[in-house]
Amino acid sequence: MSTRIKYFAYGSNMLTARLRERVPSARPVDVAQLRGHSLVWNKRSRDGSGKCSVIASGREEDVVWGVLFELEAQEKGALDRVEGLGCGYDEGTVEVMVIGGAVHALTYLATDTDDALQPYDWYKELVLAGAREHSLPQYYIEVLEFAHSIPDPDGERAGSNRRLIGAS
Repeated sequence: MSTRIKYFAYGSNMLTARLRERVPSARPVDVAQLRGHSLVWNKRSRDGSGKCSVIASGREEDVVWGVLFELEAQEKGALDRVEGLGCGYDEGTVEVMVIGGAVHALTYLATDTDDALQPYDWYKELVLAGAREHSLPQYYIEVLEFAHSIPDPDGERAGSNRRLIGAS
């Protein structure tokens, strides 16, 4: 019998096609809320841009919307590698709210941040595609749309990442 773990995705991994490219067993379970936290785009990426992270705000009215996934435990190492566990992200357990109540799930929390960083436009598009795929609330999608992004100087990397949007 296989063991499945719960994973809260709030950035580009909300897009099922992106997460399954990394972890083939990933299965979306429900839309989830991480209360008392804010979404930031300040995680230093290897490509020099900003990626998503969450920070505790201490304000219950602050909510990060995302997707609760289940994945095979033996695939977690692959996700750890691509997310940079120990090299920009640490893992943590968060309590997220879903229709059935509170659930504890694994997520990644940035340790290498710079508030001056901005996401590349394709990364922001992946985050938005995941939010739309899972029908996150419209107000939250508008918040994501409002985030400033910059063009990626590497057109090949941008195109490679954008192909996932069409696969969802």
